[in-house]
Amino acid sequence: MDRAEAQQRIAELRDILLENSRKYYIDNAPDMSDQEFDFLMHELEALESQYPEFITPDSPTQRVGSDLDPSSGSFVKRAHRYPMLSLGNTYSIEEVGEFAARADKALQEAFTYCCELKFDGTAICLTYRNGRLVQALTRGDGVLGDDVTENARQISNIPRTLKGDYPEEFEIRGEVLMPYSSFEALNREREDIGEAPFANPRNAASGSLKLGNPEEVGRRGLWCTLYHIPAQSIPFETHSEALDKAASWGLPVSDDRRICRNIEEVRNFIDYWDTARDGLPYATDGVVIKINELQAQRALGYTAKSPRWAVAYKFKAEQACTPLLSIDYQVGRTGAVTPVANLGPVQLGGTTVRRATLVNADQIASLDIRLGDSVYVEKGGEIIPKITGVNLALRPAGAVPPEFPRCCPDCGTPLVKQEGEAKWFCPNTDGCPTQIKGRIVHFIGRKAMNVLAGDATVDQFYATGLVRRPSDLYAISKYQLMSLEGWQDRAAQRFLDSLAKTRKVPFERVLFALGIRFVGETTARDIARHFGDIDSIAAASREQLLEVAEVGDVIAGSVFDYMHKEENLEEIARLKEAGLQFSTNGGGEAASDALAGKTIVISGNFSISRDDMKALIMNHGGKCSGSVSGSTSFLLAGSKPGPEKLRKCSQLGIPVVSEEEFRAMLPGAAAAAEEVEELTLF
Repeated sequence: MDRAEAQQRIAELRDILLENSRKYYIDNAPDMSDQEFDFLMHELEALESQYPEFITPDSPTQRVGSDLDPSSGSFVKRAHRYPMLSLGNTYSIEEVGEFAARADKALQEAFTYCCELKFDGTAICLTYRNGRLVQALTRGDGVLGDDVTENARQISNIPRTLKGDYPEEFEIRGEVLMPYSSFEALNREREDIGEAPFANPRNAASGSLKLGNPEEVGRRGLWCTLYHIPAQSIPFETHSEALDKAASWGLPVSDDRRICRNIEEVRNFIDYWDTARDGLPYATDGVVIKINELQAQRALGYTAKSPRWAVAYKFKAEQACTPLLSIDYQVGRTGAVTPVANLGPVQLGGTTVRRATLVNADQIASLDIRLGDSVYVEKGGEIIPKITGVNLALRPAGAVPPEFPRCCPDCGTPLVKQEGEAKWFCPNTDGCPTQIKGRIVHFIGRKAMNVLAGDATVDQFYATGLVRRPSDLYAISKYQLMSLEGWQDRAAQRFLDSLAKTRKVPFERVLFALGIRFVGETTARDIARHFGDIDSIAAASREQLLEVAEVGDVIAGSVFDYMHKEENLEEIARLKEAGLQFSTNGGGEAASDALAGKTIVISGNFSISRDDMKALIMNHGGKCSGSVSGSTSFLLAGSKPGPEKLRKCSQLGIPVVSEEEFRAMLPGAAAAAEEVEELTLF
């Protein structure tokens, strides 16, 4: 490559990297894998090293990727006390050895390595003053970060106050993560309301940390792990000692780290975690190797964008090549048509993968997938298997692209695609069997009306003509049930009893059960509590709907459109007639404020289900958290509570309360018992 070609390639690489950096850090929807991005960055670094005259201050090699969104004014920008840089990374153990050799040559004295897991989340910097959390900033551009303090205070394991002999003021950095369990629950809710699922926990964590409503951040189940105190601000001799002290102050520091004395020990640590990470409850994408001695860190210093005393070894995404057997086109309850690839069975991440979503027609086209192809499938940091490319060497002669259906694969109605959307939809909402059954399944679901039935029951009701809409459920008699195949007296009575209990379900859950597109559990609750009753929601303008926290143009438009369709208003009227609650005065208002201001963690088994216990806590003004931290008011322990939670409570001095003691906190034991009976829905 001559000088002119190098200059042109450098310009191309910068454009590609800057565009994909924006998609990664700001949009939380990257088009390329981390490994592809890193390889292009390394190519740019090599070219700029060969032709230094082309290096400019705005090159991606000279600055960290920025999460600051110039089009958003949602967060105040504040300066970092110390620059918040990124890590140099490699996929080669040989390059880790080269890093060690450079450090050895520069220091010329003995040192050790602190090896830690590299967490796949979004970076955060916390500042504590006099033992209190006073500021939380995102990485931003390394110099300025977004102030997300109020959101960080909602993350259950970030303590608001510290204990012990903490410094008067210091900052500590780490990663905000979304555990797999929270990620899967969030994606189920997003898919249920017609939104695209997050591709991986990292994107979900980053998007959640920057929500405008701190309460919603608290409900997303985020987690924080801290791993670095800037050496300028602490008196310790080693990085590991600093983290041990941080843990003693109540800060969430990872225990999965090891002091290594040579590269062989580093390699063993990497090899171990490349396999063991499959058992962790959150995503990791590598190992960070740091010089442990802080004086050595100060001596080595920094480049323009990275410390010279640390390097990240990144695990290669697990990938397999397997035949694409066929493509199914599935219709969801909102009418969205999603292509799903049927694959030859292949092992990835400890599970057998047979299917992978292809998201939409645009992705099929961008990957140039053809029937008969062999495709590359990755799991890596992803939970959902993803097709990342095609093995062209195995493409059969004459392979043709799949034809996305023009009509609904279920009812035959011509599909439509709305402006600004990538998905095709079946508009036959009232006549498409899959959509009809999907709405009924949603209505009876555990988080909605919690009726004792499932998909097979709904299929049977639909096939026999008993049910075409949720309100039809309330007209079913025991005689009709007993006439159906497989129904016995006990099963029929249990179904009818569970259906009767739905008349006690609070308004916010009834609103969620209606299945309005884009309206999930949290949004339904916010709308219900804002307006108070269904008639006020139906009468609200788009502008009035926008006054609800976290309701934007898309949700407001969806609710407005739903409430202005005659068939939907008729269905609401039928459900009202069946006795369902359509106002907060009908059972959705708080029972008391006895638990106001208290953050409660539950563990173990109770006389009611855990979901109902959480509902009871919230109905008396309390807040539920999934993990014990300095902000926990008490642990509500049933039978067989988790030993780890008990140990953490003992360490932090947090009270442990039995179910009997908890009930005594609520106003009127008899009233509380009656309320629990009403809340319990099988």
